[in-house]
Amino acid sequence: MDVWEAIRKKRAVRDFKPEPLRDDHIQRILDAGRRAQSSKNSQPWQFIAVQNRDTLQKIAATSPNLGHVGGAALCVVICVPEQNERTIWHFFDAGQSASYMQLAALEVGVASCLGTVYEVETVHDLLGIPADWQARLLISFGYPAAQPGRAPRQNGRHTLDDVVHEERW
Repeated sequence: MDVWEAIRKKRAVRDFKPEPLRDDHIQRILDAGRRAQSSKNSQPWQFIAVQNRDTLQKIAATSPNLGHVGGAALCVVICVPEQNERTIWHFFDAGQSASYMQLAALEVGVASCLGTVYEVETVHDLLGIPADWQARLLISFGYPAAQPGRAPRQNGRHTLDDVVHEERW
């Protein structure tokens, strides 16, 4: 799959088939995240790959916006060091790793959806995350369930003219 095609095709998918991911697909996804670029090559991430159905359901129960995790075959929780002077870069780098994982997943037919962790302490306890690490970002993965057809959104993506300023704002 060509990169531009992947960027154009990528959509958040929240409904997955009830089947596990192939091991080689999981490895490809995680390796893509590991290979992401990072500020000063700091690679400030740790990934928790969750496949246990009970644990997925418990993560999903921490927020009404995380229902997609409960039906996923895999949830990758992205952890970065606790708040410090580099936190903004750590989250930027975590976003890079998330993008790489999602694009690698798309290439092998695996759908994904980003999620935000709001009940940080609950997820920390559930997954045994050390106190000096924070987990606020996750991605659910799975083979996509049949998606009902829908009309394009009235207010889709902003145009380039809406977001690009030449030389100065």
